[in-house]
Amino acid sequence: MHFYRHGLTGADAKAIADVLDTPFLTSGAVGKKVEAMLASFFEMPHALLVNSWTNGALAALLAMDIGPGDEVIVPAQTFIATANMVELVGAKPVFVDVDPDTLLMTPDMAARAVTPKTKACIPVHMYGLMCDMKGLRAALPSSIKIIEDCAHCFEGTRDGELPGRHSDMSIFSFYATKNVTCGEGGAVVLRDSDLFAKLQQTRQHGMSAVAADRFKAGQYRHWDMGRLGVKANLPDLLAALLPQQIETIRERLPQRTALADRYRDAFANLPIRLQRLESNCVSAEHLFPIHVRPSARDAAIAALNAAGVPVTVNYRSVPTLTYYREKYGYGPKDFANSWEWGEGEISLPLWPGMPDEDQQKVIDTVKAAVVPLCR
Repeated sequence: MHFYRHGLTGADAKAIADVLDTPFLTSGAVGKKVEAMLASFFEMPHALLVNSWTNGALAALLAMDIGPGDEVIVPAQTFIATANMVELVGAKPVFVDVDPDTLLMTPDMAARAVTPKTKACIPVHMYGLMCDMKGLRAALPSSIKIIEDCAHCFEGTRDGELPGRHSDMSIFSFYATKNVTCGEGGAVVLRDSDLFAKLQQTRQHGMSAVAADRFKAGQYRHWDMGRLGVKANLPDLLAALLPQQIETIRERLPQRTALADRYRDAFANLPIRLQRLESNCVSAEHLFPIHVRPSARDAAIAALNAAGVPVTVNYRSVPTLTYYREKYGYGPKDFANSWEWGEGEISLPLWPGMPDEDQQKVIDTVKAAVVPLCR
């Protein structure tokens, strides 16, 4: 049994072979085509491919001129990259706790964390469930930029709206386990043309023209560096794997939803916690986490592994990890909801095409080996 299985096959290699027959292996015509597809999918004016969510966020913060002396609000329950990029530009991540049931940052929580130094807020759509972006935008001063962490939520919606409607930037991940993947990569989708122009530069060392643009029409064009940037562009060799997945992502969501609903039905009324969905949301069902009593978590993982069920622990409370704990002095009580969830979370196998017998084995093992540990 696998924990996850991507949907790419050897047939997808042809798209890479086609790139090899062109002059540009990176940030060329294929990448521009995918960017146009992304802009169309999200009904936004601009999209830029990046080589990871992480570097996309770094380029975004640089494009927004966020740095030393600034504060950025982030949820305590997330992946470390959300906070790390804030640290790397010299700003301070200001952590807020999450709702104990949805595991999302709420507008009220974010608003209470605002100070005169707050320049941005990064809500995270955990496990595929979207935050209340409209409420968040209304709760924060208009001067504060909102960067959506959409690593888990390509095709999810809230009130019928995709990511990007109420934020300044939305950043996606195309990492190996994501719903749309090319192994490593990501994208930034945004509305503002001036911010887009800055992001084009910060994505590519701060340069005014990338390689493909410097040789347009067979003539060399000089380039300049107007601002500090990073190396965050995605090569066409990887971008070539994305078009078919973008075109079919909505077809795969019902498969994910059916698998997740089967888990939810099987685990209803058992002494384990599940993320609470909201009726006005369609989750992207990126992962399926369960929560057990923290003191039983390691024994539960061992029991699942012994039965041949691969699981993982995806996210813990970031401010209580060693680096942030030692730098800022945080403890478990500072972000109690995030800490409690992170200490008991276990992610179960889930991917489109997962065999029924594999999922039934997961369900049976959880009931037989994990539930007794929770009583």
